[in-house]
Amino acid sequence: MSYETIIGLEVHSELKTKTKIFCNCSTKFGEEPNANTCPICLGLPGTLPVMNEEVVNLAVKAGKAVGCRINQLNKMDRKNYFYPDLPKAYQISQFDLPICEEGLIKIETEDGIRDVRINRIHMEEDAGKLVHMEYEPYTLIDYNRVGVPLIEIVTEPDMRSIEEAITFFKTLKDILEYAGISDCKMEQGSIRCDANISMRKVGDDKLNTRVELKNINSFKELQKALEKEQKRQLELYTYGEEHKIVQETRRWDSGKGKTIPMRSKEEAHDYRYFPEPDVIPIIVSDEIIANAEATMPELPEIKKARLMSEYGISKKEVEVLVADKPLVDYFEELIACGCESKLACNWILGDVLRVLKEEKITANEFAITPAKLFKLLALVSESKISTTAAKTVFEEMLKSWKEPEEIVKEKGLSQISSLDTIDPIIEEVIKNNPSVVEQYKEGKTQVQGFLVGQIMKATKGKANPKMVAELLVEKLNSI
Repeated sequence: MSYETIIGLEVHSELKTKTKIFCNCSTKFGEEPNANTCPICLGLPGTLPVMNEEVVNLAVKAGKAVGCRINQLNKMDRKNYFYPDLPKAYQISQFDLPICEEGLIKIETEDGIRDVRINRIHMEEDAGKLVHMEYEPYTLIDYNRVGVPLIEIVTEPDMRSIEEAITFFKTLKDILEYAGISDCKMEQGSIRCDANISMRKVGDDKLNTRVELKNINSFKELQKALEKEQKRQLELYTYGEEHKIVQETRRWDSGKGKTIPMRSKEEAHDYRYFPEPDVIPIIVSDEIIANAEATMPELPEIKKARLMSEYGISKKEVEVLVADKPLVDYFEELIACGCESKLACNWILGDVLRVLKEEKITANEFAITPAKLFKLLALVSESKISTTAAKTVFEEMLKSWKEPEEIVKEKGLSQISSLDTIDPIIEEVIKNNPSVVEQYKEGKTQVQGFLVGQIMKATKGKANPKMVAELLVEKLNSI
């Protein structure tokens, strides 16, 4: 019996605001525990929340970026549950009147383009962070994150494989980042997801019992968690024990490599939703919607098509660039300096990306600015230094603030393009390799590469390789 996998995601993304959703506390990450708190976000008696207008603006922008209908009248609700990371013992969220509904994201799969429907996008406040002490019998609570504004993007169960779920999550992350809605720093938890997964027999229309995997903040861990839960459910169906699959929330334990039950999955009535009495209903004006559309930056799919068309770079190269917003911004800045697109692409996807991975930094933290890299590549384009010499200069630029021209001069890396210098060296190499020359005369033109190598060796790599190749062929053909 064949089974298919059904997956839906609930993606939580922190919004790119300076202050929290209902107070003026900073949303800055990495502050001292409980430094970014006040009586409002700590839920002290007598305090009243005031809606941050920028949260509404960004939520509307997110909705327009994924083709949602904007509900111009919506409200906040209380979602009641008791947990230590919620100081009020309830979360202000949205229930029956979310800000956005009925969107769509297209993803590219092995079987072609698949539509993933967005059920809703709603606004809510984030909860705090619990720090479980490994060797002590207590838990610490950091409330800095309490009240940080979130949007939750809920999909329909439209994904049919783990690969599709990962592709969707990546695609959505790129859209939110490019639109300026979230910084999408997964390592800081500013975008994370809950995954709902179930199995059913191929050909069935009925959706079976689903399991929710909670709070996953990396593509790799999402893949591992879904694979393990898929395997667990498939085994239960195969051995006739599907009754053991219950609607529950499980967490992914990466250390143990398995999903672990947390609690039974709550229904809406378990949260006792009711309209938030301290926050007035939200009216989204036509002006807010028009502004979201007018200020929408170039989104990933449009950027991919433009880069391929405008710069003639391959689809594979474009996908690597666009998947990393700081990297593609660096590329376009380098082009704006006057660099030839193919040369820029080769260097960024080669040496620059290598250093970024080694140092675990982003392109906007890279020591060599686009303007400075352009100066180096201009020396290559103008045949003042060889590509080999440029690699040496590049490594030196990583260690110092010196200009590339200064490094070239200090290390004597200037390329030799003088006919008077190169010509006698070519003559000498031809003279010293008569058997190779004979092979060339017999039609084995590939030996030319060996002779070029000998000439470059004699000039310590400083000779202009293009000039060497042209002069060498000319001399060999005249013999």
